[in-house]
Amino acid sequence: MKVARKVVFLFRDSEGFASAISDALHPDPHSSLRPLEESLELSLESYGIKDQKASAKIHHYVDPQGNYQVSLFLMQNYEPPVLACAVAEILSQISGEESSSMPTLIVPFVLASSKLKWESKTLTKNESKVSVYGIQIGPDTDITQAMATRTQKVPSSLQIHHEPLACLLQLVRVLKFPTFVLIGQRGRHLSDKAIGEELEIISELGEILASSSCLCFSRDKIVWQPTNTSKESEEPWRSLYG
Repeated sequence: MKVARKVVFLFRDSEGFASAISDALHPDPHSSLRPLEESLELSLESYGIKDQKASAKIHHYVDPQGNYQVSLFLMQNYEPPVLACAVAEILSQISGEESSSMPTLIVPFVLASSKLKWESKTLTKNESKVSVYGIQIGPDTDITQAMATRTQKVPSSLQIHHEPLACLLQLVRVLKFPTFVLIGQRGRHLSDKAIGEELEIISELGEILASSSCLCFSRDKIVWQPTNTSKESEEPWRSLYG
């Protein structure tokens, strides 16, 4: 599959953070990049899954010479065990035939503070600014090095309690994919009082993505209607395991 050397990989989430980020990313009006959209649907029958496919919407940004400058994947939401199968299939399409041709993955997430723990404590927030953490996986690239300078490094003892992110990290490590994960940390629950903070997180993630992808991020184009549903309330059994 033809993709750019920079691939922004978003998981569609129930709160709408991924869609809000993708909607506000666009080419500079003065640039010559043109958008090219396509859909991806891959069979999962090799995993014994016949009723679902690995699906994603893709936005490529192409220069006048036909070179793909950025590819943005917005992946459908899946639950385990389909999640791992779908992510594996899509990553296999993105990767080149040789490891040297692999693009760099940039993967933004917005997670509640309760999903990120280290040494039995939740990662602390700096009250004066938005917290954006970075996790680098695989070989160094110019992109991962640049993004590392704009994010806080997570502790080595970090525990991630979020299925899509944990699944992705396992797969990119196995595939030795050059990857940089951006994590915007929000409060434990979505609320009216927290909406301003969450918009700041979306904006900060968008600005970091734009700075490394020749795209622009427009805060006024953010389309986001948060819900007050909590994943923790939907899955009370998780509290039994700490």
